[in-house]
Amino acid sequence: MIRKLSHFIALVLLMLITGLFWGTWFSMSRTMETFSVAEFIHIGKTIIGNVANPMKVIMPACILSMTISAWKYEQKKSLGFYLLVFSLALLIVVLIITVGIEVPIDNQIKQWTADTAPANWEAIRNRWEVYHTTRAFVSIMSFGLFSSALLKTFQKPLS
Repeated sequence: MIRKLSHFIALVLLMLITGLFWGTWFSMSRTMETFSVAEFIHIGKTIIGNVANPMKVIMPACILSMTISAWKYEQKKSLGFYLLVFSLALLIVVLIITVGIEVPIDNQIKQWTADTAPANWEAIRNRWEVYHTTRAFVSIMSFGLFSSALLKTFQKPLS
């Protein structure tokens, strides 16, 4: 029961992370170059304000849950186990991109106004966009691999 619960919790948390990154990419990032500096700053500050604190809890909780899922995975030398471990590794890549690249850019944007944005704000926005896109698709791969690992687990008859 603990094994299945850890799998379920990890899957839900990973879904929330992936949904957040995919949703912002799908709804905003593909047309970001059309935003004025004022629009970009306003949207950026709004998103940062909405997601920064929840993600400080959700991301570590998901990594912990996925680690427990790997630890509790029954067949350690199976394809499902390796899919789960690779999924966890991809989520750690997502965390590194977030903390190492995206958050420092977010911290810059939080300080800007339309009048005080740096002259190279578009280059900074483009860098943020490239890494946001990368992070979104890496999180989708992580979710796909983790889901595949769980599907392999639950293909066996329940006893």
